Amino acid sequence: MKTGLAAALIFAPSLAGAAEIEFASKIDRVTVYPDGAVVTRLGKAALLQGASQIVLRGLPASVDPASIRVEAQGDGAFAIGAVDVRQVPGDARPALDQVLEGKIRTLQGEKAKLTGEISAIEAKRATIENFGKVGPDKLGEGGKVLPVSDWPAVFDAIGTALVKVQGELLALRNRISDLDAEIAALEKARPLAPRASQPKRDVAIAVEAKAPVAADISVSYRVSGASWLPVYEARLTTGSANDAAEIAFTRRADLRQRTGEDWSEVAVELSTTRSAQGTRAPELNPLRIAFYEPPVVYEERLRRSAPATARPIAPLGAAPEVDAVIAPAPKEAEQQRAEVQTATVTAGAYQASFKVPGRVSIPLDGSSKAVVLTQAKMKPELSARATPELEEKAYLEASFSHEDEAPLLAGEVYLHRDGAYIGKGRLGQVAPGDKVELGFGADDRLKVTRVPVRRRENDSGWLGSTRTDQREFRTVVKSLHAQPVKLTVIERVPFSENSAITVELLSQSTPPTEKQVGDKRGVSAWSFELAPGAQKEIRLAYRIKYPGDREVVFDQTRR
Repeated sequence: MKTGLAAALIFAPSLAGAAEIEFASKIDRVTVYPDGAVVTRLGKAALLQGASQIVLRGLPASVDPASIRVEAQGDGAFAIGAVDVRQVPGDARPALDQVLEGKIRTLQGEKAKLTGEISAIEAKRATIENFGKVGPDKLGEGGKVLPVSDWPAVFDAIGTALVKVQGELLALRNRISDLDAEIAALEKARPLAPRASQPKRDVAIAVEAKAPVAADISVSYRVSGASWLPVYEARLTTGSANDAAEIAFTRRADLRQRTGEDWSEVAVELSTTRSAQGTRAPELNPLRIAFYEPPVVYEERLRRSAPATARPIAPLGAAPEVDAVIAPAPKEAEQQRAEVQTATVTAGAYQASFKVPGRVSIPLDGSSKAVVLTQAKMKPELSARATPELEEKAYLEASFSHEDEAPLLAGEVYLHRDGAYIGKGRLGQVAPGDKVELGFGADDRLKVTRVPVRRRENDSGWLGSTRTDQREFRTVVKSLHAQPVKLTVIERVPFSENSAITVELLSQSTPPTEKQVGDKRGVSAWSFELAPGAQKEIRLAYRIKYPGDREVVFDQTRR
């Protein structure tokens, strides 16, 4: 009958002197968080009779010692004691391939020799060029004028010499280029080696058995250098007059890790919990306001108001009194078997986890590994939105209710419309039951125009007068669709927080269906449905009044 025992860190006396048993293990499963990971290793060990220690070597230096958890079971009774974490130097750089290094040195030597030959030939070319600069009146014997009949022979000799030198230089430089390519290929073939003296951690687990035991041991620990990000894909089929629109929505995870460990064929679970952030909300201290006083006066008042007896100061080195609180071990989430193609979702009150189907290999160089978490199809509500003051276009939007039990975390979403890639957007965090709103590019079958109708401004500048600025705009939207389209037009009117500046919406304005969009002051919306071939006109007119001796500026506030 097998017996089992689980142990966390227990600070016991030194393990020196106990027999060491090498623990050969393999990473079996990994729980990845947005800011770290918990790795679980499994292995077998043949325990000796009496006290001994199981040693797990070569863990990453980023292992959090406080997170180490040991679980074991075997075919006999045994006990687990202290867990000792040691930091050790990393493996030294392995010996170089002598044959490969010899080839590289030979090629580098040949390159150096050719470089010297090039320098000599360039000096020869400079001498020939200098000779060619001497006039024919000095090339004869004794510096006399060279006969004209000998000039062609001299010119031919100089040209032939330069052509020969240029050919020699070209051949040498081509050979050096070939050598550089060979050297680069050999250097690339060098085996990648870890950085010398990179620290590691060894874990020694104290065990004691009354008789030899064959034990199955599980060791889990938290490491940094791993993360996952949500990535989404939304494929919209707009449909037709007879077919309803549909969205195929896929949730993926982009996994990366640089932990220094090989994650090959491991079971992966993703959690939305951020394990490296704080566990409580920050404390907010009281904020006192007082009149400013010069430092000298302030210090003098403090001195006069100080009490006669001061609180005794603790002696140097004395430890403060702190009530020790031992946090209970976190309750492990219930695991479920993965379904085919998509992850199994476990949603709790405060977090959600996704168990990736099958086993996954994640490279340790930080390369991206994408896995599919969920897939769903839903019937969206289509509409269009236009902001004609900024752009005379309408954009197609699709919205649907998020009915999954796990929230959608903020991330990038890749958008497709009727088989065409539209672009990349950003999705904010969406709770279950909330609405998801996505944009799918410009709607070319909605024609939007916005023109200023009139602007009237009086420029009186004498003292006590009032200056006015009246503006009016007209926006026309025309539909070229074969079916009715829902459309929202967004416009704005300036607002003032100064009582001396007043803004008045005039009666010729088209009443908005939403006077204020969200918390954006002065931003209004007109929502309506356009029949095929129909058009809608929206008028916006307002008047600004302010003192004639002042100037106003328009400042865009971000909400």
